Amino acid sequence: MAAIKQLAAVTRSGTGKGAARSVRREGRVPAVIYGGGLKPEPISVDFKDVNKLIYAGRFLTTIFEIDMEGRKERVLPRDFQLDVVTDRPVHVDFLRLAAGARVRIGLPVHVENRDASPGIKKGGTVNIVLHSVEVLAPADNIPEAITIDLTGLDFADSVHVSTLKLPEGCKLVPSKTDLTVVTIVPPTVMLEEGPAAAAAPAAPAAPAAAAPAKAAAPAAAAKPAAKK
Repeated sequence: MAAIKQLAAVTRSGTGKGAARSVRREGRVPAVIYGGGLKPEPISVDFKDVNKLIYAGRFLTTIFEIDMEGRKERVLPRDFQLDVVTDRPVHVDFLRLAAGARVRIGLPVHVENRDASPGIKKGGTVNIVLHSVEVLAPADNIPEAITIDLTGLDFADSVHVSTLKLPEGCKLVPSKTDLTVVTIVPPTVMLEEGPAAAAAPAAPAAPAAAAPAKAAAPAAAAKPAAKK
Protein backbone atom coordinates (compact mmCIF):
# COMPACT_ATOMS: atom_id res chain seq x y z
CA MET A 1 0.00 0.00 0.00
CA ALA A 2 1.20 3.50 -0.81
CA ALA A 3 2.33 5.53 2.18
CA ILE A 4 -0.18 8.08 3.48
CA LYS A 5 1.23 11.59 3.83
CA GLN A 6 0.03 14.32 6.14
CA LEU A 7 -1.00 17.76 4.93
CA ALA A 8 -2.32 20.64 7.05
CA ALA A 9 -5.15 22.81 5.72
CA VAL A 10 -7.65 25.40 6.87
CA THR A 11 -11.22 25.87 5.74
CA ARG A 12 -12.08 29.02 3.79
CA SER A 13 -15.44 30.67 3.51
CA GLY A 14 -15.02 32.76 0.37
CA THR A 15 -15.15 31.36 -3.15
CA GLY A 16 -14.57 32.89 -6.54
CA LYS A 17 -11.61 34.62 -8.17
CA GLY A 18 -11.40 37.49 -5.70
CA ALA A 19 -11.34 35.21 -2.67
CA ALA A 20 -8.78 32.94 -4.37
CA ARG A 21 -6.45 35.88 -5.07
CA SER A 22 -6.74 36.94 -1.43
CA VAL A 23 -5.73 33.43 -0.30
CA ARG A 24 -2.68 33.45 -2.59
CA ARG A 25 -1.53 36.82 -1.25
CA GLU A 26 -1.35 35.16 2.17
CA GLY A 27 1.11 32.55 0.85
CA ARG A 28 -1.48 29.81 0.53
CA VAL A 29 -3.07 27.84 -2.32
CA PRO A 30 -6.86 27.56 -2.64
CA ALA A 31 -8.16 24.00 -2.91
CA VAL A 32 -11.39 22.02 -2.69
CA ILE A 33 -12.34 18.59 -1.34
CA TYR A 34 -15.20 16.88 -3.21
CA GLY A 35 -16.82 13.46 -3.61
CA GLY A 36 -18.00 10.83 -1.18
CA GLY A 37 -21.61 11.98 -1.49
CA LEU A 38 -20.88 15.21 0.40
CA LYS A 39 -20.89 18.82 -0.76
CA PRO A 40 -17.56 20.31 -1.93
CA GLU A 41 -15.54 21.90 0.86
CA PRO A 42 -13.26 24.89 0.08
CA ILE A 43 -9.93 24.80 1.89
CA SER A 44 -6.45 26.29 1.54
CA VAL A 45 -3.02 24.71 1.96
CA ASP A 46 0.42 26.20 2.53
CA PHE A 47 2.09 27.19 -0.75
CA LYS A 48 5.54 25.88 0.21
CA ASP A 49 4.14 22.51 1.30
CA VAL A 50 2.06 21.84 -1.80
CA ASN A 51 4.67 23.23 -4.20
CA LYS A 52 7.28 20.84 -2.80
CA LEU A 53 4.87 17.89 -2.96
CA ILE A 54 3.88 18.56 -6.58
CA TYR A 55 7.45 18.84 -7.84
CA ALA A 56 8.61 15.83 -5.85
CA GLY A 57 6.61 13.66 -8.28
CA ARG A 58 3.74 11.17 -7.99
CA PHE A 59 1.53 13.83 -6.42
CA LEU A 60 -1.62 12.56 -8.16
CA THR A 61 -1.07 8.98 -6.94
CA THR A 62 -0.34 9.80 -3.30
CA ILE A 63 -2.95 9.48 -0.55
CA PHE A 64 -3.04 12.40 1.87
CA GLU A 65 -4.62 12.74 5.26
CA ILE A 66 -5.62 16.40 5.46
CA ASP A 67 -5.78 17.85 8.94
CA MET A 68 -8.24 20.75 9.04
CA GLU A 69 -7.74 22.17 12.51
CA GLY A 70 -8.15 18.78 14.19
CA ARG A 71 -10.64 17.25 11.75
CA LYS A 72 -9.00 14.74 9.41
CA GLU A 73 -10.04 13.74 5.90
CA ARG A 74 -8.37 11.13 3.70
CA VAL A 75 -8.07 12.36 0.11
CA LEU A 76 -6.40 11.75 -3.24
CA PRO A 77 -5.28 14.68 -5.43
CA ARG A 78 -7.14 14.56 -8.76
CA ASP A 79 -5.93 17.73 -10.45
CA PHE A 80 -3.90 20.87 -9.94
CA GLN A 81 -3.40 24.07 -11.90
CA LEU A 82 -0.13 25.93 -12.38
CA ASP A 83 0.37 29.56 -13.25
CA VAL A 84 1.06 29.78 -16.99
CA VAL A 85 4.02 32.11 -16.44
CA THR A 86 5.62 31.11 -13.12
CA ASP A 87 4.58 27.42 -12.94
CA ARG A 88 3.54 28.00 -9.32
CA PRO A 89 0.51 26.00 -8.10
CA VAL A 90 -2.65 28.12 -8.02
CA HIS A 91 -5.34 25.53 -7.23
CA VAL A 92 -5.70 21.88 -6.19
CA ASP A 93 -8.65 19.47 -6.36
CA PHE A 94 -8.81 16.65 -3.80
CA LEU A 95 -11.11 13.62 -4.03
CA ARG A 96 -12.59 12.49 -0.73
CA LEU A 97 -11.87 8.78 -0.15
CA ALA A 98 -14.92 7.10 1.32
CA ALA A 99 -14.49 3.70 2.96
CA GLY A 100 -15.01 0.84 0.48
CA ALA A 101 -14.84 3.08 -2.58
CA ARG A 102 -12.71 2.43 -5.65
CA VAL A 103 -10.72 5.03 -7.52
CA ARG A 104 -9.42 5.06 -11.07
CA ILE A 105 -5.71 5.68 -10.99
CA GLY A 106 -2.62 5.24 -13.16
CA LEU A 107 -0.06 3.05 -11.40
CA PRO A 108 3.61 3.39 -12.46
CA VAL A 109 5.32 0.35 -13.98
CA HIS A 110 8.46 -1.06 -12.32
CA VAL A 111 10.57 -4.04 -13.41
CA GLU A 112 12.62 -6.54 -11.42
CA ASN A 113 15.01 -9.49 -11.93
CA ARG A 114 16.84 -7.99 -14.90
CA ASP A 115 19.74 -10.38 -14.31
CA ALA A 116 17.38 -13.35 -14.81
CA SER A 117 16.44 -12.28 -18.34
CA PRO A 118 18.32 -14.22 -21.08
CA GLY A 119 17.79 -11.33 -23.47
CA ILE A 120 19.42 -8.81 -21.15
CA LYS A 121 22.30 -11.19 -20.45
CA LYS A 122 22.99 -11.25 -24.20
CA GLY A 123 23.18 -7.47 -24.35
CA GLY A 124 19.53 -6.57 -24.85
CA THR A 125 17.70 -3.75 -23.10
CA VAL A 126 14.34 -3.31 -21.38
CA ASN A 127 11.93 -1.14 -23.33
CA ILE A 128 9.11 0.10 -21.09
CA VAL A 129 6.45 0.98 -23.63
CA LEU A 130 3.69 1.83 -21.16
CA HIS A 131 4.96 3.71 -18.12
CA SER A 132 1.67 3.58 -16.20
CA VAL A 133 -1.38 1.32 -16.24
CA GLU A 134 -4.91 2.48 -15.48
CA VAL A 135 -6.58 0.41 -12.75
CA LEU A 136 -9.51 0.54 -10.36
CA ALA A 137 -8.02 0.33 -6.88
CA PRO A 138 -9.51 0.30 -3.37
CA ALA A 139 -9.52 3.86 -2.06
CA ASP A 140 -8.09 2.74 1.27
CA ASN A 141 -5.42 0.46 -0.22
CA ILE A 142 -3.87 2.06 -3.30
CA PRO A 143 -0.63 0.24 -4.24
CA GLU A 144 2.55 2.12 -5.09
CA ALA A 145 3.23 0.45 -8.45
CA ILE A 146 2.81 -2.55 -10.73
CA THR A 147 5.94 -4.71 -10.75
CA ILE A 148 6.84 -6.88 -13.76
CA ASP A 149 9.16 -9.89 -13.36
CA LEU A 150 11.64 -10.13 -16.28
CA THR A 151 12.72 -13.69 -15.44
CA GLY A 152 13.01 -15.80 -18.61
CA LEU A 153 12.29 -13.01 -21.07
CA ASP A 154 14.39 -13.18 -24.24
CA PHE A 155 14.71 -11.05 -27.36
CA ALA A 156 11.33 -9.97 -28.78
CA ASP A 157 9.47 -11.30 -25.75
CA SER A 158 6.90 -8.86 -24.40
CA VAL A 159 4.43 -8.43 -21.55
CA HIS A 160 0.93 -7.18 -22.32
CA VAL A 161 -1.63 -5.52 -20.09
CA SER A 162 -3.82 -8.64 -20.07
CA THR A 163 -1.00 -10.75 -18.58
CA LEU A 164 -0.05 -8.38 -15.75
CA LYS A 165 -0.07 -9.62 -12.19
CA LEU A 166 -2.07 -6.88 -10.49
CA PRO A 167 -1.76 -5.87 -6.83
CA GLU A 168 -4.40 -7.27 -4.52
CA GLY A 169 -7.80 -5.66 -4.89
CA CYS A 170 -7.02 -3.95 -8.22
CA LYS A 171 -8.81 -4.43 -11.54
CA LEU A 172 -7.83 -3.24 -14.98
CA VAL A 173 -9.83 -0.43 -16.49
CA PRO A 174 -11.67 -2.10 -19.42
CA SER A 175 -10.03 -1.48 -22.79
CA LYS A 176 -10.48 -2.81 -26.30
CA THR A 177 -6.72 -2.87 -26.90
CA ASP A 178 -4.29 -5.24 -25.20
CA LEU A 179 -1.38 -2.81 -25.02
CA THR A 180 2.26 -3.85 -24.78
CA VAL A 181 3.80 -2.81 -21.47
CA VAL A 182 7.38 -4.11 -21.61
CA THR A 183 9.52 -5.78 -24.26
CA ILE A 184 13.14 -6.97 -24.50
CA VAL A 185 14.99 -5.33 -27.37
CA PRO A 186 18.11 -6.93 -28.91
CA PRO A 187 21.24 -4.80 -29.16
CA THR A 188 21.67 -2.68 -32.24
CA VAL A 189 24.98 -3.61 -33.89
CA MET A 190 26.55 -0.97 -36.07
CA LEU A 191 28.61 -2.83 -38.67
CA GLU A 192 31.87 -1.04 -39.29
CA GLU A 193 32.49 -0.34 -42.91
CA GLY A 194 35.34 -2.42 -44.25
CA PRO A 195 38.17 -0.99 -46.26
CA ALA A 196 36.98 0.64 -49.43
CA ALA A 197 37.03 -1.65 -52.38
CA ALA A 198 40.23 -1.47 -54.31
CA ALA A 199 40.00 1.15 -56.96
CA ALA A 200 39.21 -0.23 -60.39
CA PRO A 201 42.30 -0.49 -62.60
CA ALA A 202 42.87 2.70 -64.45
CA ALA A 203 41.77 2.70 -68.04
CA PRO A 204 44.65 2.22 -70.44
CA ALA A 205 46.20 5.45 -71.48
CA ALA A 206 44.95 6.76 -74.75
CA PRO A 207 47.44 6.23 -77.56
CA ALA A 208 49.68 9.17 -78.23
CA ALA A 209 48.35 11.50 -80.81
CA ALA A 210 49.78 10.82 -84.26
CA ALA A 211 52.50 13.14 -85.28
CA PRO A 212 51.22 15.90 -87.49
CA ALA A 213 51.56 15.16 -91.19
CA LYS A 214 54.52 16.70 -92.90
CA ALA A 215 53.71 19.78 -94.81
CA ALA A 216 53.41 19.09 -98.47
CA ALA A 217 56.46 20.01 -100.41
CA PRO A 218 56.10 23.37 -102.10
CA ALA A 219 55.10 23.10 -105.71
CA ALA A 220 58.00 23.21 -108.12
CA ALA A 221 58.55 26.58 -109.54
CA ALA A 222 57.16 26.93 -113.01
CA LYS A 223 59.80 26.82 -115.69
CA PRO A 224 60.18 30.08 -117.66
CA ALA A 225 58.68 29.93 -121.09
CA ALA A 226 61.20 29.17 -123.81
CA LYS A 227 62.33 32.20 -125.79
CA LYS A 228 61.31 32.21 -129.31
